Amino acid sequence: MAETCSFPEHFIVLLIIISLLITVIGKLNPWPKSLPHEILSLDIATRLRFDHDATRIASSDFGNLAQLIPAAVLHPSSVTDIVDLISFSYNCSASFSIAARGHGHSVRGQAMAHNGVVVDMTSLNTDNDKNGIRVSWSPSLGFYADVGGEQLWIDVLHTTLEHGLAPVSWTDYLYLTVGGTLSNAGISGQSFRYGPQISNVHEMDVITGKGELLTCSKHINSELFYAVLGGLGQFGIITRARIVLDKAPKRVKWVRMLYHDFSAFTRDQEHLISVDGMDYVEGSLTTNHSPPNNWRSSFFSLHDQSRISSILNNHGIIYCLEAVKYYDDDSILTVDEELQVLLDGLSFIPGFIFKKDASLVDFLNRVRSGELSLQSKGLWDVPHPWLNLFVPKSGIMDFNAGVFVDIIHKRNKTSGPILVYPTNRNKWDDRMSAVTPAEDTIYTVGLLHSGGFDDWEALDDQNKDILEFCDKAGIEAKQYLPHYRTKEEWIHHFGEKWSIFQERKAKFDPKFILSPGQRIFYKD
Repeated sequence: MAETCSFPEHFIVLLIIISLLITVIGKLNPWPKSLPHEILSLDIATRLRFDHDATRIASSDFGNLAQLIPAAVLHPSSVTDIVDLISFSYNCSASFSIAARGHGHSVRGQAMAHNGVVVDMTSLNTDNDKNGIRVSWSPSLGFYADVGGEQLWIDVLHTTLEHGLAPVSWTDYLYLTVGGTLSNAGISGQSFRYGPQISNVHEMDVITGKGELLTCSKHINSELFYAVLGGLGQFGIITRARIVLDKAPKRVKWVRMLYHDFSAFTRDQEHLISVDGMDYVEGSLTTNHSPPNNWRSSFFSLHDQSRISSILNNHGIIYCLEAVKYYDDDSILTVDEELQVLLDGLSFIPGFIFKKDASLVDFLNRVRSGELSLQSKGLWDVPHPWLNLFVPKSGIMDFNAGVFVDIIHKRNKTSGPILVYPTNRNKWDDRMSAVTPAEDTIYTVGLLHSGGFDDWEALDDQNKDILEFCDKAGIEAKQYLPHYRTKEEWIHHFGEKWSIFQERKAKFDPKFILSPGQRIFYKD
């Protein structure tokens, strides 16, 4: 039977004192009505902050498009603190919402909790944190890393490299928490080969919406395991993940090839993800309204940029196929020949192939330098009306004509990188909560726009027009890092998975406590 919010008699005097203090202080700093006063009697009370500075930070994110002010912010010193907070909310008659916040890189308030409590997961990342990052080996699993959900992927990379190992699946940006990316999917140019990050997890520790700390895997608490992976934080907070590791290469051969024919561009991309050899395949497009280099990656020299601008003036849009082959000391003498075999027969514009040799770390962490440059210029903390989609192969040609050409290029509202690359859906597990189009080959499309505080709405309206075009054209695209305003839109997004998604919510978070910022289940 669930407990109520009753307390032993020796707490009565304490509660009276607390009530008097609240009455006195309330005029200066009113007590949030959404939280019961009894929360101050918990051991975690000293790690709860109600001040404006703390709640202000937790009320915004990377997107700078939403502001939802929490009642308080918890800075946990241990996983037990989070368990205590969720258990308290679950066992109260008037439960309050709770959201886990990692690096704050959501774009639509997904990690916020209006009038609830935001858990600052980064508070767990201390020198004394026992979760940390631990590398191990077993006969059944091989090498793996047990990683705290609050850990950043860049730290996972550096720690595992000390053992000559590394995870096999990445995101383009490494300053994200492990729990955050696993709650979505975690995708990049390696996904075609190894699958998203959620396909490379052996086991997790998860705190459910009932305040239960459970270990789950494909064989233990499997329903929770599959629910949480790609589950948008709806079923539990990830506090530990056991990540697949493999031998780490030392360096990469990094190639970019340019196309003006979208059909040839996609055909070559699909070829490279269908054969053995490449370790990373992505693509992007550039218009004559935007420079060949952008904050995400400054790849081209000044001379190359001049040449590229020349063909941009002729064609309006060019497409860039980006491919990488890993190598180490054992393959250093053969890697160039192996790469050339893979590139033979591709239909890029003659003479427009560009190559680099880089360390693995420099390649995987390529976005960081652009971020730091924008931060130094005050251009990072701006609105980011991003739109990320999975587009089925059957609709990608229509998408190019209707979106890349007719909407983006003609309207000239590009203000950031535009990604487009294929991946193999057989590397995804349908038992997980993540949703993709039901085709063998799906394209990741990322419109990574930045806007001003007074004009970002135009980019957001353009995103809406893109979604409307897909709907009218019959392109069954799915949003990645989804944002919807109505329950009906969420039902359409999950499709056949909606009923099981509801069942899992009822089982693991029946009071709708967790991750309210996703706005999937409307409690308010």
